Amino acid sequence: MSDLLDRLRGRGWRLTAQRRVVAEVLDGDHVHYTADEVHAKAAELLPEISRATVYNTLGEMVSLGEVLEVSTDGRAKRYDPNAHHAHQHLVCSRCGTIRDVHPAGDLLAGLPPEERFGFQLSAVEVTYRGLCPGCAAA
Repeated sequence: MSDLLDRLRGRGWRLTAQRRVVAEVLDGDHVHYTADEVHAKAAELLPEISRATVYNTLGEMVSLGEVLEVSTDGRAKRYDPNAHHAHQHLVCSRCGTIRDVHPAGDLLAGLPPEERFGFQLSAVEVTYRGLCPGCAAA
């Protein structure tokens, strides 16, 4: 069983066949599918699943805090099931491939006090950009 399914079950979330399939599609490392990609993969497992059901299920998972919604450079939103594992993202500037990365050190501590403008920091989001191996070779 996937980590995401375990977390959803632990929250008492009713796992219908449709919700289970969406969670199964999102299982794994470096998963950052668009809603349409989730729908296409879910339809391979459960042909009758509707696009609306996938969108609604993704929205519920995001609202629960079990899936992250990742937006990059005006591209379609992507869904990341690693909501409970602190990480940042590495994004290919050309094709949009996204990989999870885990930088060393406390990123919150990296912002000097004079650059905080009195804010009490609670979280940090860093996106590293570059070219993936495939795009760099082209």
